[in-house]
Amino acid sequence: MSFHGPAFAGTTAIAGIGATEFSKDSGRSELRLAVEAVGAALDDAGIAPSEVDGLVTFSADTNPEIEVARSLGMGELTFFSRIHYGGGAACATILQAAMAVASGVASVVVCYRAFNERSGHRFGTGVQSGFAAPTAENAQFSWYAPFGLLTPAAWVAMFARRYMHMTGATGEDFGRVAVADRRHAATNPAAWFYRRPITLADHQESRFIVEPLRLLDCCQESDGAQALVVTSLEMARDLRHSPAVVRAAAQGSGAGQHMMTSYYSGDLLRLAEMEVVARQLWGSAGIGPADVQTAVLYDHFTPFVLYQLEELGFCPPGEAKDFVRDGNIELGGALPVNTHGGQLGEAYIHGMNGIAEAVRQVRGSAVNQVPDVEHVLVTAGTGVPTSGLVLGVDR
Repeated sequence: MSFHGPAFAGTTAIAGIGATEFSKDSGRSELRLAVEAVGAALDDAGIAPSEVDGLVTFSADTNPEIEVARSLGMGELTFFSRIHYGGGAACATILQAAMAVASGVASVVVCYRAFNERSGHRFGTGVQSGFAAPTAENAQFSWYAPFGLLTPAAWVAMFARRYMHMTGATGEDFGRVAVADRRHAATNPAAWFYRRPITLADHQESRFIVEPLRLLDCCQESDGAQALVVTSLEMARDLRHSPAVVRAAAQGSGAGQHMMTSYYSGDLLRLAEMEVVARQLWGSAGIGPADVQTAVLYDHFTPFVLYQLEELGFCPPGEAKDFVRDGNIELGGALPVNTHGGQLGEAYIHGMNGIAEAVRQVRGSAVNQVPDVEHVLVTAGTGVPTSGLVLGVDR
């Protein structure tokens, strides 16, 4: 099937970014976090709250759009949208905002995600802590829960073990992702693990959560919020910062998709949903992996970073282990990954803070700035229906 670039590609941009501090106990409500982050993003762009006419967030977010709008003094809203599937929604918020702007439905759309995921509801505890409501989604999990597959770590561990068996990857290869992320976080003052790098030995000595996943293979749980402002490229050029042009954005779900348990998809060495996203991104942006200088790859669990390197075409199937062994994902490597520290090192804000890092890389203002950036690739949560984004410098 051929793919033609959508109207928003190259005509819309991220014009503002804002966040709260990232912590383990924010001491305030999730609504307060959302309002702070949205306000900071608007200040960064130089846009008044009264100019906002659209809001996009996650279905999992507890902060209604009208509460955020009223708290900040926004006026009428002409567009509001929510995306399901947890972290898979991150880049899709930008996609939907860009579509709204390009179609004329709205002119200034703010995307946000705010939660107390450490001090409040902890996502890592899995499905056993939820309500036993007779929903279709809970019915799907009921096929796995009686056998002990209750948590995201357990679900991903099944993929990781198969990947190791088929490719020869080791736990140390997963650990190299964690080491790179923590090294980048160590120089980022906004990161929870600022000044706290780890070694591969530290990774190997960390306790197992679900074999083969160790503690340091799993992302943190964080309190905090991140917001991003999407406008037309024409409008963004008149604002405070150089625009981060939306070159491509896409959502994707594979055939027979499950929520992190697609064990019967036919090939456990593939992430079918990311293949759908990758095909759209490269086709829409008119570029390929060789044209990307740095990437923000969703790192909820380290094995899925290796999967993504292969699915996105940065290395052939089964060879991501060699790619990371050669230091390619670190600063100075062929593809520096998660220069802010990622969700393993900076914070787990469902990937939204990764989009903000991509904007900083495009602006040239990142703490760990990669030289001569033209394009940055960003991905959202994998193992679930997901999304992706290519941001570029305005030329």
